[in-house]
Amino acid sequence: MENWWISDFQAFYSGEPSVTSIHCLEDVELYILSKDNLEKICLENRKVEHFFRIKNSLGYVALQKRILSLLMTDVKEQFEQFSMQYPTLNQRVPKTIIASYLGVSRETLSRITRK
Repeated sequence: MENWWISDFQAFYSGEPSVTSIHCLEDVELYILSKDNLEKICLENRKVEHFFRIKNSLGYVALQKRILSLLMTDVKEQFEQFSMQYPTLNQRVPKTIIASYLGVSRETLSRITRK
């Protein structure tokens, strides 16, 4: 998604091997930043530290919203929320990927979107 960052934060902050992988469906601009370099940059520049704090906070809020949606709403409502939040992705991303994001099968997503 445009202007989003992704990382395995557990691996990044703990130094343990990642248990996840990231697959890009479109061309991306990739930046690599080690934990040591992040710490160094943040110590040298308060604005950079502030930027990363805000980015992390917004990412945490988005994650919390997603978890609450998964726990408190049915799949149809989750898909509606997804479609409102990311209106252009329905045209750009295969339905199989959207179904996986929502935690359902492609067939279940098809049934939901037909109604």
